[in-house]
Amino acid sequence: MSFFDYFRSKSEPSSADLARERLKIIVAHERGTRSQPDYLPQMQQEIIAVIKKYIAIDQDKVSIQLDSNDECSVLEVNVTLPE
Repeated sequence: MSFFDYFRSKSEPSSADLARERLKIIVAHERGTRSQPDYLPQMQQEIIAVIKKYIAIDQDKVSIQLDSNDECSVLEVNVTLPE
């Protein structure tokens, strides 16, 4: 191994290093989408059904989000009501 090979190998990341970094990004993305509970889509449909009993609304005008932090979880429901 020559003196220049020592510096060249550190300046260019190996394919294993690139694969490892890409895998970290994929895992982080999957963890973000997995943080939502499985029951949330069903809960959204049930909330929309209850609201539709009383008011004619467009399903696209309802948004439901679950925000979680270390202390608590907050379910936010936004409904755009017709005039």
